[in-house]
Amino acid sequence: MKTQIGIKPEDSVQVADSLKVIGKDFAAQHIFFEGQYRELEDIIDQVAERIRAIGHYTEGTMEDYLKLTQLIEKSRENNDSLSFIKDLLSDHESVIIEARENITRFDEEWHDLGSSDFLTGIMKAHEKMAWMLRSHLQ
Repeated sequence: MKTQIGIKPEDSVQVADSLKVIGKDFAAQHIFFEGQYRELEDIIDQVAERIRAIGHYTEGTMEDYLKLTQLIEKSRENNDSLSFIKDLLSDHESVIIEARENITRFDEEWHDLGSSDFLTGIMKAHEKMAWMLRSHLQ
């Protein structure tokens, strides 16, 4: 039975090839990346809860998130785990630097020691995830 989802068969080959992540370490990396995803999902939820705890609403659309982020979407030539690890590590390090620059500010400028402490925890979580990624590169 043919797949009928509005994509031409010749185009679906190109799409499938672009989505593939291949390599002898695929299964292990899939599990590893899924763990990173789950940790990031938890952090996003915690940030949203903190925003609500101080009486505000968080952004709710991808368009809004993209306006707020300092992270840059990277195009890639290689669709392999090593490339993904390097990109993800770079993103974690960017978030760590941003967090570190704001921890004292939350406390001293805005008198919010709770959010300062919260941001310290977020930074530590990203530091741990970055360390795990670095260990794959050694």
